[in-house]
Amino acid sequence: MVSCGIYTLANDAVFDQLVAWLNSVETNVSHDIPICIFPYDNRLERTKAELEKYPNAFLFEDEVTLQRWDDFAERVWMSHPRAKRPGARSPWYLGHHHRRYAAFQGIFEKFVFYDADTLAMKPVDGVFEKLETYDFVFDDWEHRKPTPVAALNIPYLESIGKYTESELRPRLHCASFFASKRGLISWEDVEEMERRLVEENEICWINEKLWWDDAALSNYFTLWCDANAFNYTQSEDGRDRTGNCATTDAFVNVNNVLYNQQGMKPVHRLHYMTVPSSAFARLCQGEEVDIPYRDIFLHYRFLKEPEKRPKEFKPPSISTQFNRAIQSGLKKLQKIRYYIPGLVN
Repeated sequence: MVSCGIYTLANDAVFDQLVAWLNSVETNVSHDIPICIFPYDNRLERTKAELEKYPNAFLFEDEVTLQRWDDFAERVWMSHPRAKRPGARSPWYLGHHHRRYAAFQGIFEKFVFYDADTLAMKPVDGVFEKLETYDFVFDDWEHRKPTPVAALNIPYLESIGKYTESELRPRLHCASFFASKRGLISWEDVEEMERRLVEENEICWINEKLWWDDAALSNYFTLWCDANAFNYTQSEDGRDRTGNCATTDAFVNVNNVLYNQQGMKPVHRLHYMTVPSSAFARLCQGEEVDIPYRDIFLHYRFLKEPEKRPKEFKPPSISTQFNRAIQSGLKKLQKIRYYIPGLVN
């Protein structure tokens, strides 16, 4: 086993984001830390070729472990009441976001997981130090989300007398950035959680609107095992409490490293949540795309091959814009049909 390392989840669909993330880790975290990539699926041709440039980065190749997590997620999510409605399909239906939890059977004794749609901004030595005291370390503001979109079904858990909202709120967290330890969740734990989720109906602990969501599953894990967790956004030290979201938070760029605008506090990462991978692909091909902190993304994406960075950016043609608008409208309609029960048979 390796003492410490970093994981992400990726495939060729997020190729440009993966390259930018790898370069940001090498630059801002450590040039020597091992990096393991969980394959989201089999679309890996470009990813495999690119990893030859990174001596410390490699693919996770334990297909048995990945399949066990796939099987677990399939059985669990199909037990959810929402899955039993004809035509009800979550936007995440049959996805593989849960493969990140193979970290608990991985090769690193201590690990930090980053979503691939992030840029690492500072070392994680302090995160690993926290794991001497805590089971999990997070850095997000999930605990402030309104109840209707919280990861856990707070009203339900209160109604059965399991927890109060004041008990649950501090324990809510995201799964886009987390640290933990190998073996903390064993296969025996996974089997017991599946039994309770499916047979004892604890699947109802998870918010129905977040059916098939990896973050919701993570919240169930930490609640189920009564994990001892630390969240930087709830730290008593104000220097720990920063933003991380590219689309909502304000940052200051100092030599391609971001700091929280308020207080100039260093941040762990820049997270491009809600920005589609296709937008980054088009940007890297020279299309004019409005992405927050675009220049810092381009800096890391082309750090090792600056000659390939687009010299100019051109807007898409009218016909291309029209076709994309149609496709976007269809996707929105699909989501509306899913999220509004009256529109689903």
